[in-house]
Amino acid sequence: MYIEQGYRGNLGLWKYLVLPVGFILFMVANYIATINSPVSVEDMMAGLIAEFGTNTVLIMVLLPLALGLFVVLGWTKLVHPQSIRSLTTAREKIDWNRVLFAFVLWGALTAGLTLIDYFTSPDSYVLNLNWPAFLKLALVAILLIPLQTSFEEYLFRGHMMQGLGIIFKYRWVPLVVTSAIFGLMHLGNPEVEKLGPGIMVFYIGTGLFLGIITLMDEGMELALGFHAANNLVTALLVTADWTAFQTDSILKDVAEPGLSWDAYIPIFVVFPLLLYFFGRKYGWTQWKERLTGKVLSQEEARKLLKEDTSW
Repeated sequence: MYIEQGYRGNLGLWKYLVLPVGFILFMVANYIATINSPVSVEDMMAGLIAEFGTNTVLIMVLLPLALGLFVVLGWTKLVHPQSIRSLTTAREKIDWNRVLFAFVLWGALTAGLTLIDYFTSPDSYVLNLNWPAFLKLALVAILLIPLQTSFEEYLFRGHMMQGLGIIFKYRWVPLVVTSAIFGLMHLGNPEVEKLGPGIMVFYIGTGLFLGIITLMDEGMELALGFHAANNLVTALLVTADWTAFQTDSILKDVAEPGLSWDAYIPIFVVFPLLLYFFGRKYGWTQWKERLTGKVLSQEEARKLLKEDTSW
């Protein structure tokens, strides 16, 4: 019943179009500016860092997206109007234990896999730790990255997932569309310029994974925790001269970048294993129905939950 939570607001097609269309237009403009620039994204980032410093540039990258979270939540609360709880989950209240569990699980796995790679390929890394710089980074990252990742989750797996589901009446439509747009959002990243379009499989696949756990779990809590851990731990643990987050992290990847088979391990091995694990832990059933089935009409949802007077 997660998608059907969107019925709790005052429906109107335009209410579901304004934020996604505005964000997509912003991303398209950014991508066009990037590909038409005489300077590569990597060189542009290097120039900004040389002038302002890594933490200031990180704030410049994160702050607009962090503020975007309050735009999405404000739009939900004031324009729909709909509760933040119903945008987040179909449960009676937001399950913060789920958020924390996904955060700790993926944070630990990310850190562990990175350290394994560090010890098995020591020539690919240099120790980059400078405590004063790292502590400043930690302060910026802990404050802004969860807001940035939550903005993306509330926009894609929340606002767009519910809106597209209600409009098109099938759950597979928002799953596919939000995953594709989430991946394409990263086209302007320096990683794409450096590694080539093949890396889009990773971004779109990640969006698909986050969409699946949202629909199967009937809420965004796992996606919120996973996404925050992914970006925060990466920003603190390892950086490179060709990534979107260039930080004063503990390690620096100095290997020659290239796209090889191991880049797809998370999509085709790790994420399926996580889906199996989450499914067993939280008792997920009816996978086909939850991922591809029909969205209930507003009247059907009300009848099913007729004991809930808030409908």
